[in-house]
Amino acid sequence: MAPVYKRVLLKLSGESLAGKKGSGLDFDEITKICQGIKKAYDAGVQIGIVVGGGNFWRGRSSGSMDRTRADHIGMLATAMNALAVADVLESMGIDVRVQTSIFMQQVAEPYIRARAVRHLEKGRVVIFGCGTGNPFFSTDTASSLRAAEIEADVMLKATMVDGVYDKDPHKFEDAVKYSTLTLEEVLAQHLGVMDSTAAAMCADNSIPIIVFSISDPDNIYRACMGEDVGTLVK
Repeated sequence: MAPVYKRVLLKLSGESLAGKKGSGLDFDEITKICQGIKKAYDAGVQIGIVVGGGNFWRGRSSGSMDRTRADHIGMLATAMNALAVADVLESMGIDVRVQTSIFMQQVAEPYIRARAVRHLEKGRVVIFGCGTGNPFFSTDTASSLRAAEIEADVMLKATMVDGVYDKDPHKFEDAVKYSTLTLEEVLAQHLGVMDSTAAAMCADNSIPIIVFSISDPDNIYRACMGEDVGTLVK
């Protein structure tokens, strides 16, 4: 069966790479996630990945530190995560390229859109580190930007919950899960799917978003195949 989405942008949170440890890198957990990525890759899906850095650093929790400097530290955290994911994918026989929006030639390629697209066309997974390279922009915004730039068919947002709810399901037993939403509803109701800049960029570029739980990494494959997983935001 052919995938419904031929080229995807997968957003992985830093927390998902930490597993039950809560911080740092849990390579058992990363391996499980990469197995889900490989399943989609083997089905012929072209995959770009943006990684967060919350398992190492959260700029908004940096107290009195200058916001720009705090965000730069966060960008370096995402670069570490990108290299870790790349290493595990390569151990599975997948050709991977890491591109960063901050120049670090000895570590990764600089982000160049045309080169990234060419890598995807050649069957390589491309992992984008360092967010947009600018402070004050989240990795969600980086995901929507890269999705638009590589002309992804969909943005896959892997989270710690199984979709979008009207309120926090961890705090409220009566929280209601949405099966589908529009980006306009997400913005109007402040549902917290992603920050408003990222959501607006997806809306402006007509990029649908599938929000699902990464607790079952096979959801990556299922989403690419068009199965009903999580919440579809379009």
